[in-house]
Amino acid sequence: MEFVWPILIVILANTFYNICMKSMPNDVNPFGALMITYLVAAIISAIIFAFMVGPSNVVFEISKINWTSIILAIAIVGLEVGYVFVYRAGWTVSTATVVANIGLACVLIGVGYLLYKENVSINQILGIIVCMVGLILINI
Repeated sequence: MEFVWPILIVILANTFYNICMKSMPNDVNPFGALMITYLVAAIISAIIFAFMVGPSNVVFEISKINWTSIILAIAIVGLEVGYVFVYRAGWTVSTATVVANIGLACVLIGVGYLLYKENVSINQILGIIVCMVGLILINI
């Protein structure tokens, strides 16, 4: 169960994420909407963070944070605004997420190999080929 519950959270959160992104009105500035989104997320995160580490340890725990949080913030803004524009361009929820996640999975196999020295198996290479065929089929 320890292996399963985190992926269930990702699936549930990603479901609501895509519903919200697809439902965002076209006349709303995406950066204004993201600003409110991140403000609410920051407040929720701060409350959970303080509860988990204890108020007296907050400064110490924050001092451990490195450059990855800044780059992650930039990546998240790109991800969020990318999905806003994907849906505004007319992509369907079912197709956009499949195409994005297959593309991401293929890219991350290369990232895992190059940055983290992860092995790439013949099954993964065949999986990439199957994914590419799937992308062609889903967009026909």
